[in-house]
Amino acid sequence: MDAGEWYCCFDPELDALRMRARRAVHAHNSMTPDERGPMASELRALFVTAKDAFIEAPFHCAYGMNISLGSGVYLNSSCVILDTATVSIGDGTMLGPAVQIYCPEHHRDVTLRKSGLEIARPVSIGKDVWIGGGAIILGGVTIGDGAIVGAGAVVTRSVAAGTTVVGNPARPLRQF
Repeated sequence: MDAGEWYCCFDPELDALRMRARRAVHAHNSMTPDERGPMASELRALFVTAKDAFIEAPFHCAYGMNISLGSGVYLNSSCVILDTATVSIGDGTMLGPAVQIYCPEHHRDVTLRKSGLEIARPVSIGKDVWIGGGAIILGGVTIGDGAIVGAGAVVTRSVAAGTTVVGNPARPLRQF
C-alpha cells in the first residue's frame, strides 16, 4: 500500500490499523463539542500533522496515519477521507460539509476486486484552497494553492493553482 502497488485490503495488519482509526473517529464523533474542542486527542494522535486544524463531527477516515493537515485547516461536518495513501491539506484550506477524498481504487477485474485487490493514489491539496460542500476528490489528484472546487464537483484530474472548477467531472470555469 505504502509503495503505491496493488495490495489486498483484507490484510489482517490493515484491519488492525483501520480498527485503531475507527476508535479514534468514534471518540471524536461522540464527544460533546466542549470536550472535543477543535479535534479529539485520539484523532489528532493518528495524523502525521494536524497543527491547529479544526474538524467538525461527524468525521470519518480509513487510517488517519496518512493524513497531514496544515495550520488553520477547517473540515466541516460529514467529511470522509479514505487515506490509503498520503493526503496532505495545506495551510488555510477549508472543506465544506460532506467533502469526500478517496485514495483507494479497486481493481477493475471482478475476480481480483472480489479478492480485495486495490491500489492507493495520493491526494495533495495546496494552501488556501476552498472545496465546496459535497465535492469528491479522487486519488492521484493535486489541487494547487488558492484553487476553488465548486460544491458537488467530482475532481478526477489535477487542478492548477488559482483555478475554479465545477461539475462532474470538474472542469475550469470559463472567464467572461
